Amino acid sequence: MSLTKAEAASKIMVALDYPSATAAEQLIQQLNGIPCYMKVGMQLYYAAGPTFVEGLKNRGFRVFLDLKMHDIPNTVKGGAASITALGVDMFNVHAAGGRAMMEAALEGVQQASSSNQRPTVIAVTQLTSTSQAVMNDEIGIAGTVEDAVLSYAKLTQLAGLDGVVASPSEVIAIKNACGQAFQTITPGIRPLGAALNDQSRIMTPSEALRQGTDYMVIGRPITAANDPRSAIESIIEELISYE
Repeated sequence: MSLTKAEAASKIMVALDYPSATAAEQLIQQLNGIPCYMKVGMQLYYAAGPTFVEGLKNRGFRVFLDLKMHDIPNTVKGGAASITALGVDMFNVHAAGGRAMMEAALEGVQQASSSNQRPTVIAVTQLTSTSQAVMNDEIGIAGTVEDAVLSYAKLTQLAGLDGVVASPSEVIAIKNACGQAFQTITPGIRPLGAALNDQSRIMTPSEALRQGTDYMVIGRPITAANDPRSAIESIIEELISYE
């Protein structure tokens, strides 16, 4: 399967891990016109708020709001309704909140949706910074990381959500268990030569694409590059030419 530049770019989610809108502005300007997703996480959203997300949408970017909601079902329902009204393209909850909580998120989405269009709703399984030792000894979940990820993925699908966040090494198992239409969003993507930083389970962009992932989250290899636009264009070319 070959990808166009636009298709390749649409699979990239740039992690805007900045402390303020002002700090993120230079990068946003540099990536103007590239049809990628912008991933807004806790740090930036808590600092800049809904207005910043609306600004990204007005510039034509698709937005993944990465707040990992994890609370009682009624609270998550309300949060999901607020996020839907904001107009984001994707947001997430944490699968550890359970099926009722995830179903409540969808109820909130439906409550706030004014048409058949709604944001993609996904669930976090295990963070890519979580090693098996941490999961077993500190979090208290027995078995392998893949076992835990698959269990959460199946629960997420039962709740009616669209997909999960998982490491690229778990994509094939998730697709086999939940079907090809069940979406995977994969952090832990590092182009060749990039620093590992705090990720434990990683792949290059082309390797992740071979696994069948739908979206890949890439932060510092783009945002910390001397020339972020060249960095993302290089990744796009890698995705176009993969075999």
